[in-house]
Amino acid sequence: MSTTVGVVIPAYRPDVPELRRYVATIDETLDPETVVIELDAPNAGVKAELNDLPAVVETVPYRRGKGAAITAGFEYLDTDVLVFVDADGSTPVDSLAAVVAPVIAGGADLSVGSRRHPESEVASHQTFARRFLGDGFAWLAGTLLTVSLFDYQCGAKAITARGWDQVRTHLYEPGFAWDVELAAIAGALDLRVREVPIRWEDRPGSTVSPVRDSLALFRALLSARHRAKQLSDDRLHTAIAAAREQPTALIERDR
Repeated sequence: MSTTVGVVIPAYRPDVPELRRYVATIDETLDPETVVIELDAPNAGVKAELNDLPAVVETVPYRRGKGAAITAGFEYLDTDVLVFVDADGSTPVDSLAAVVAPVIAGGADLSVGSRRHPESEVASHQTFARRFLGDGFAWLAGTLLTVSLFDYQCGAKAITARGWDQVRTHLYEPGFAWDVELAAIAGALDLRVREVPIRWEDRPGSTVSPVRDSLALFRALLSARHRAKQLSDDRLHTAIAAAREQPTALIERDR
C-alpha cells in the first residue's frame, strides 16, 4: 500500500500566476492525494482564479497568520504524510520532494528544509538585514532548543500523520514563529527530526518585516522553549505554567 501525501500551501496576497504554476508542478512531481491552498484575506476574484487547479481552496476573510493557516490545512488532510510549502515558490519542487523523502521512507518523523545548511544551494540571497537577523535567530534558537538546526524557518517541512497527532495540541503560534515552535515541540516529544539541504531562491515582496517580526520571533522562541521544557517535565517550567493562565491551542480556536 503506497504512502499518501497531502500538501498545504498557506497564501496571503499571493502572486497568482506563480502560485498556479507552482501548484501544477507540485501535482505533477509529487502526485499528492490532496493539495490545500489556505488563502487569507483574498482580493476579489483571486479564489475564482485558483478554482480550476488540482487543489482545494479554503479561504477566510481575514489574515490568520502562517501558522494558523497551516494548522487548519493539516487538520483538513487525511493522509499518511503532511507537507507544507510557502506559496512564493522559493523552494523548487525537486527540493520539496527531497524534504518529503525521509518521511516517506520512514527515516524521520519531521523533515525540515534548510536554506542555511552547508550543502544548500542559494540562487538569490536575501538582503543583508534579513540574512543577518535570520542567522542570528538560527544561532539563538539552536542554543536554547534541544533541536539544533541550521534553519528553523524555511518554508518547506513534512511530518508523519502520527507525528502531527502528537504535536498538534501543543502549537500556539499563529504567525511565522510556528515553524520554530513545531521544531521545539517535536524535539521535546523525542520525534526524529531530519534537516534537508535545499536549492532556494529568495523572492521579492516578502510580507515579513525584519525588525518587527524578529522581535515577535524572539518572544515566540522563549515561549516555545518554555513549552518544550514543560513537556520534558522540567520542574521550573512546569511550576511557571501552573501559575499562569494557559493559552488556547491553535486547533481549538475558532471552533
